Amino acid sequence: MLETSARLLKLLSLLQAHREWSGPELASRLGVSTRTIRNDVERLRTLGYPVHATPGVAGGYRLGAGAALPPLLLDDEEAVAVAVGLGRAAGGGVEGIEETSVRALAKLEQVLPARLRRRVQALNSYTVQAPYRMPDGPAVPPELLTTIANAARDHERLRFDYTGHDGDDTVRDVEPHRLVHRRGRWYLVAYDVERRDWRTFRVDRVRPRTPGGPRFGPRELPADGDVAAYVERGVSTAMVRHRATLLVHAPAGRLGYLARFGMEARPRDEASCLVEVGGDDLEGLAVWVGFIREDFEVLDPPELAEAVGRLAERYRRAAGGRSGPGERPGPDHGL
Repeated sequence: MLETSARLLKLLSLLQAHREWSGPELASRLGVSTRTIRNDVERLRTLGYPVHATPGVAGGYRLGAGAALPPLLLDDEEAVAVAVGLGRAAGGGVEGIEETSVRALAKLEQVLPARLRRRVQALNSYTVQAPYRMPDGPAVPPELLTTIANAARDHERLRFDYTGHDGDDTVRDVEPHRLVHRRGRWYLVAYDVERRDWRTFRVDRVRPRTPGGPRFGPRELPADGDVAAYVERGVSTAMVRHRATLLVHAPAGRLGYLARFGMEARPRDEASCLVEVGGDDLEGLAVWVGFIREDFEVLDPPELAEAVGRLAERYRRAAGGRSGPGERPGPDHGL
């Protein structure tokens, strides 16, 4: 059984790590009785920690927001991860995060043991982060991100005004699932209650309304739960001028690498599959489909098939192939 002081620290750590615990859960984790848990909670309250208790079968304990930030209890690996994350945060995407991160990192380094401080300094000194951010990627206020993240964590519906890419304003009622940072922009993946389907929202276009909505039960995200792939696929095809369908002469299982580009191969039969692609420029799209490592046909549109044909002729000439009738001859490599 843990000594009282060590047990209080462990109890505080558990309360910080989880939204809410039942008395029996805490007692099981600490190896004590529920009566001891009640006494320890009172000790924490005496020390100034706002621990709230909800009576009843579905009740439990949770750490509330106090007038002062309680000390975080981090193990070695957690402390290093937080410090390194703060060191990388200057790279951005969150409004005002650079200065705030520097202040937080300075405070954290003051209390790190020397052995951990050396690890953090080595990682930050000998790691280079290549910036990859869209020039027009808008910064998002930290409080907006925390509002959305808290709603997702607590399974609470979120109501907000949203400006679409066409400039129209709508009111959305959603069940927030995850936040995704992609190429300088923040996106919210959520289940739209009114439309009864999953949607991806640009966070910089979100204006939350208060109060929010009721609690909800978590749903299973499509695309095998891969949130990043879901956002990549949605964003890549949402606002493109040209969409095309390819028939690939290979089983869908051999095209798993397309997921990294936000694309999905849909089985047609045992030996072929369909792939949908999109882009703003047909010539550029013709180049992109060339990355598919299997034989394929362009089913539609015919304009893409023509662009692929023109590109194939250029490649054949570049490789020194023979030209067809009426075409410019290839280079003469004879001596």
